[in-house]
This record gives sequence, C-alpha cells and structure tokens, in this order.
Amino acid sequence: MKLYHGSDVLIDVIILDKSKPFKDFGKGFYLSDDYNQAFDMAKQRVRQKMGIGTPIVTTFEFDEHEISKGDLNVKIWNDYCVEWAEFVIRNRNRNLPYPWHDYDIVYGPIADDGVTMQLRRFEAGYLTIEQLVEELKYDEGITFQYYFANEKAISKLKKL
Repeated sequence: MKLYHGSDVLIDVIILDKSKPFKDFGKGFYLSDDYNQAFDMAKQRVRQKMGIGTPIVTTFEFDEHEISKGDLNVKIWNDYCVEWAEFVIRNRNRNLPYPWHDYDIVYGPIADDGVTMQLRRFEAGYLTIEQLVEELKYDEGITFQYYFANEKAISKLKKL
C-alpha cells in the first residue's frame, strides 16, 4: 500500500530525532493512506511557518502484511472510542514519563486540531471522557493516521 507524509520538505531519509513529542500517538513518523489528507497536512505545516515554503508530499510503500506477521508491536483503532482518547491524552500529557508505550506502529483516528483545548477542558472536569471522544472527532468525518515509532518500524517503509 502507498502511504503519504505531508510536510514542507521532501523526506529522503526519515530521522526520528526530528519528530515532535506529545503528538496523538507519541513522538514518531506519521503518514496517511489518503494523499489529499497528507497534502492538507503539508499545507498546514507551511501555514505554521507563516507561508514560507511549499507543501510537499513524500510517498512510501508499506507492505500491510507486516502488521500481522508478529514481529512488530501494533495497536489498531478503527474508530473513535474511549480507549483511543485515553491513549491520546497520555501521549499529549507533558507531565507523564515519556515515552510510555512500546508500540512500533499505531493506526487510528486523527484528533481534531482543537485537541489541546479539549484536553484542558477534560482535565478541568468540564467534559466526561465520552464527551471528549465526541469533541476530538474531525468535523469532516473520520480520518486516520499511521504512526511509526522507531527504526524497526521505519525499516518497513520504502520511499517511492
């Protein structure tokens, strides 16, 4: 399958040290199987840099059978749920030891861009965990992401 990474630079070599911590699934390399979603992420990255740069999508090949072979520790969520929200909360919490999970690859929904505000509302007791799940859903419908945590997982990607 083809997976896409949206950025403002072409990715020739994946360098995990350049990944930002405290993202939905942790510090790692994120991809989508939807080119348009990756391109939207690339445009967002350029906007974050005040319009400096060009949106770029890098394409990778991933053999999805790697997920079921058993040599990778994989977590999959096919929909928004409480367990997924709790996982996102832990990964985005700067007060917890980091990293806290040992998954090589995680697949699941993307949290809405307002995740930080919604997490603060939840932590302050204004939202139940069920309400948080609803607040973290993308307005445009469910969108998914692939997270590659380490070199073992990254080695399964082939740049096209």
